[in-house]
Amino acid sequence: MSFYDSAVPAYLQMLASLSAILDKAEAHVTAKKIEPEALLGSRLYPDMLPLSRQVQVACDQAMRGCARLTQNEPQSVPDTEKTFGELKQRLAKAMDYVKGFTPAQFEGADSREVTFPIGGGKTTTMTGQQYLSSFSLPNFYFHVAIAHGILRHSGIEIGKRDFLGAS
Repeated sequence: MSFYDSAVPAYLQMLASLSAILDKAEAHVTAKKIEPEALLGSRLYPDMLPLSRQVQVACDQAMRGCARLTQNEPQSVPDTEKTFGELKQRLAKAMDYVKGFTPAQFEGADSREVTFPIGGGKTTTMTGQQYLSSFSLPNFYFHVAIAHGILRHSGIEIGKRDFLGAS
């Protein structure tokens, strides 16, 4: 399996599933006459990010992961989405961005050094393999899973099949 195949399909599968569960969430709030902002601002715990931010960070992780592994500058996207429609647009743009990478761009990425910020003005460096398996994908899956958990906890009828999406 190529390194491209280890990254790009995983990002795309989960971004698509996240988009599909947002559709279900939007239908739910419409049917139940719930203010969308109430669900978009929901958190699993007060010190955790709200649903809208979980979606934004998942998109960022996928785009940054591909960019860094292919030695491209990660795209900066402002976090301005306030509606389900805007979040779905962000997901679509993230998927288009990830789809724009080619297998050739990932050649050698597993052993290539990836340097990235870790907060507090500090950076760290890992091999591409370490970056993908120990940082990028775990962070990505975390935010997708938390978004799914927020929606499930809020009464949206979704389950593991929705999380996994079409594979």
